[in-house]
Order: sequence, then C-alpha cells, then structure tokens
Amino acid sequence: MAKIDLDPEFASRFPEGEGDGRPPCQLYLISPPAYDPGFPEVLKAVLDAGPVAAFQLRLKDASDMEIMRAGGVLKPILAAYDVALIVNDRPDLARELDADGVHLGQGDGDIAEARSLLGHDAQIGVTCHDSRHLAMEAAEAGADYVAFGSFYDTATKETVHRPDPSILGWWTTVSEIPCVAIGGISPGNAAPLVEAGADFLAVSGAVWNHADSPAACVAAFADLLRA
Repeated sequence: MAKIDLDPEFASRFPEGEGDGRPPCQLYLISPPAYDPGFPEVLKAVLDAGPVAAFQLRLKDASDMEIMRAGGVLKPILAAYDVALIVNDRPDLARELDADGVHLGQGDGDIAEARSLLGHDAQIGVTCHDSRHLAMEAAEAGADYVAFGSFYDTATKETVHRPDPSILGWWTTVSEIPCVAIGGISPGNAAPLVEAGADFLAVSGAVWNHADSPAACVAAFADLLRA
C-alpha cells in the first residue's frame, strides 16, 4: 500500500545533530472538481512530469457511483507510479475502493471510526484550518497527517481561515506527523511554505488550470522542490 508518511530511514542519513529528520517537501495532488473520460491520460502525463506522493479524489458534486467509477479507473494508474490514493471525506467509499486512505474535513467524520473501518495501515488526514488545537487533537486521535490552510486565495473552495506559514514550522517542532499546506498554492508562491516546514504541498487548481499544461505545472513544482 502506498503511503504518504515520512520515510523512517530518512533521519539515519544525517550524522547526529545534523538535519531535522524530515525528508524534502513533496507534492500532494487534489483532483479537479469534476471527472471526465480524458482525465486518466492527463493524469499519466502529470505523473510522468515529476514526483507526486499522493492523489486525493475529491468529487464533491458526484454521485457515489461516479466516484467509485473514477476511483476504479485511476487506482491502477496511481499504483503504477506508487502514488497514494486518498478519498475525500468518505471512509466508506475508500474502503470499497481499497484506497490507501481518506481525508476528513472538520465535521466530515471521526478518526476512530475511519480507522476501525479502514484498518491500521490506512492513511487518515484531517483538515485543521489555522488551529494548533485541532491539529493536536487530530494527532492524539491517531491521524497520519494534518492539513493547514488556506494559505492563499483559492477558487477551489470557499475558505475563511488564513494561517500564517509559521504554523508549519511550529508543527514540525512538536510532532513527527507530516503536515500538509493547502490553499491557492502555485510554483510561484510555494517557496515560503516549503521554507516554513511543510512536508507536503496540496495543489489542485494551479495544476489543472495551468496556462500551458498540468504536466508543465508539476514539472515546475518538481524543480522548486528539488532545489
């Protein structure tokens, strides 16, 4: 099963006292809001363009059948690239798809219930907005990662929370659980979030709506994260 947690061998690559034990920041893609039959080929081109750690299937206005159909098509593609498939909000559909995990928004599910349904190896992420308290609660409840945002303006979803990037650095000092930065992130504005301590950059619109191509955007992120 693909995982998006931190590589446990990474810390051993540093002599004692050097490095912070966390691997470089990685890319976490969120699907376009609607699925079309041509998307699998777009996804393949994107995954060829640069490394991606995880892909969240987020189809808010789709029926369960449509989500299952899309997930069934995309799952083997993602598996071929060792990319974790995360289902938004729905542990039940994640289980049916045998996905790698689920992402829970505040009020969209209970971590313990999701863990019971999906098993120990499932990756469970939780939206924590700009709240250190919610992040600590999520970690204590067994979340595998916490997500902070929105850091920038975004057209993907309505947002009311705007955390300071310093919350990412704070989190890396208090927890080994990865943190995901989300919200309006592009290759042009991502550097401060990487420098602040984000383990993952969650990106949607910047990739799928890129002026040249989604693959070109992922390539630009790859250059940024490699640097």
